[in-house]
Amino acid sequence: MKIALDASYSLDPNPTGVAVYSREILHGLANLYPAGWRWCYRPHRLRRAFSQPLPPGCRRWPLLDFWMPHAALFHGLNQRLPRARFPRTVATFHDLFVLTSEFSTPAFRARFAAQARDAARRASHIIAVSRFTASQAQELLGVEPARISVVPHGVRLTAPVEDTPREPLILFLGALQKRKNLVRLIHAFEQVPREWRLVLAGGSGFAADEIHQAVADSPRRDAITVTGWIPDTQVRRYLSRASIFAFPSLGEGFGMPVIEAMAWGIPVLTSNSSSLPEVAGEAAILADPNETDSIAAGLARLCGSPSLRQHLATLGRARASQFTWEAAVQRTWEVYQRLL
Repeated sequence: MKIALDASYSLDPNPTGVAVYSREILHGLANLYPAGWRWCYRPHRLRRAFSQPLPPGCRRWPLLDFWMPHAALFHGLNQRLPRARFPRTVATFHDLFVLTSEFSTPAFRARFAAQARDAARRASHIIAVSRFTASQAQELLGVEPARISVVPHGVRLTAPVEDTPREPLILFLGALQKRKNLVRLIHAFEQVPREWRLVLAGGSGFAADEIHQAVADSPRRDAITVTGWIPDTQVRRYLSRASIFAFPSLGEGFGMPVIEAMAWGIPVLTSNSSSLPEVAGEAAILADPNETDSIAAGLARLCGSPSLRQHLATLGRARASQFTWEAAVQRTWEVYQRLL
């Protein structure tokens, strides 16, 4: 039995959440279930694909709209499907903010929204990465609940770094873009005790100039570090040193950085909206992302209470253990089996 997947996003040089998801699902399925896998790449990624080793039982294939390998099922890993027809199709939906919010350029929103509508209409089944994203697919695209399975993202649990002291450092990890609400985070940071520092780690995205301007205008600008995109080694260094992880996003389909920070034993402040309360559970401080004072109050609680930070770090590691990539792979395979 041959199964084809869109592997294009797994080759992103600066991996986003979709790239991490794609890699984990592709390699997890190939390692656990040695079937006739076809990893398909859009033309602009195909040449690079040949520089990457393939697991046993996998073959590379160009992803073209009207010519594809024979397969019993095709899985689009980022809410889009080729026009080629397959007996069964699955599409993973990560979020649908292109339909509700101006968090990207009009051209991007129009293109991505059209792809999502097409995938919702034609997919045999949809995998949503959270109950929140499943509700978006139902309400915004009219997808019947019976055609949706919720399969959360996962995380790689890390061993505690006992010999690395935590510093008075508040960390944000993710793209510097409007949706991440970093201008309000910067203003909230200005209200915490002066010994604390803020690190914004990630590449620039939509409306990043507003974030850079807020840093430049801040009276605490000397205590704010903007790293740009950084490799995994530097990410791990910050995760081992930070005392607080701040992620007051205006909207997430899942919120992978929250679970990653919890896995590293960092107490988390995040938003009380979209998927974030669902993911964080009782293991984080929740703030109103539309209110700077709410974010500042949450940061103040964490900065002022080492015991609260330790309590949330313990709860967070337990929470993170409930989200594994092994479980995501297994549940994805079960979706395939039901369809086939």
